[in-house]
Amino acid sequence: MKQVLTIGLLVFLTLVYSCKNSDKKSMAVQESDAIWETDFLDEFETFNPENWQDQRIWVNNENHCYVPDGEFGTREVSEGTLKIKVVNTGEKRPCDNFDKHGQQHPDTEYVAGRICSKNRKEFVKGKWTARLKLSSNGEASMFPAWWLLGAQNNEPPVQEDDETICWPLTGSGEIDIFEHHGDHMKDEFTTGAIVSLGECDKGDWESQRRNFPATLNEFHEYSVEWEASDLVYRLDGKEVYRNPGEGDKYPEPMFAILNFAKITDSPMSGEWVMEVDWVKHEYRK
Repeated sequence: MKQVLTIGLLVFLTLVYSCKNSDKKSMAVQESDAIWETDFLDEFETFNPENWQDQRIWVNNENHCYVPDGEFGTREVSEGTLKIKVVNTGEKRPCDNFDKHGQQHPDTEYVAGRICSKNRKEFVKGKWTARLKLSSNGEASMFPAWWLLGAQNNEPPVQEDDETICWPLTGSGEIDIFEHHGDHMKDEFTTGAIVSLGECDKGDWESQRRNFPATLNEFHEYSVEWEASDLVYRLDGKEVYRNPGEGDKYPEPMFAILNFAKITDSPMSGEWVMEVDWVKHEYRK
């Protein structure tokens, strides 16, 4: 009798495990087979102010000045691509960028482009992708980026009443899809989430980012998507990294940023270019 009960219990447990495992597989199949619908696509036939605006701000002790309207060729659309640049103008000039404490950027010979979709194209979760390349990489001081920020961020341009939340609290969260730190890497990019530890302006955050190889002077698609509770990062459609469980920490509408920064005083001549073929956002049907 005991033997019969034991066998029965084993069969029952096996069925329970099988059902649970089947449910997990079913959920995974549903996620992977989900149809993506595009709700935003910019192929940069022109610079569309309904999609983007210049963002002029002094952050990360950057060594350049963000300028508006593509001055000095820092933001240019030609031949179907967007070019975001850092340019050495050859002479120091005043800069009207301010940091979050109201301090004005010192005079500098370096100017750069930075655009964002803030108050233009903002989305909750889904998938963001950009196809881009660099003209060169691995040069000291270069810092190009393609990334997301929560739409209630309190940094310029402040245009809505609810833009009062300081980085990186929820509402001002950050996800970095593509960064390149030329000071200490070549043919590598950084991707991943910045995780808030509950306050702001006190260094209370941690990085969930990692570095991965890529031929940066060739076009690639760099993306992040919300898959259940995870953030999944892909290079040309192939998963390279994920932040398990971190997707739930970014429930807010987010906008996209494309910028090219110069982050140290290492000298440069000429210009650096990040060329962007297209940007899109998709959602699961």
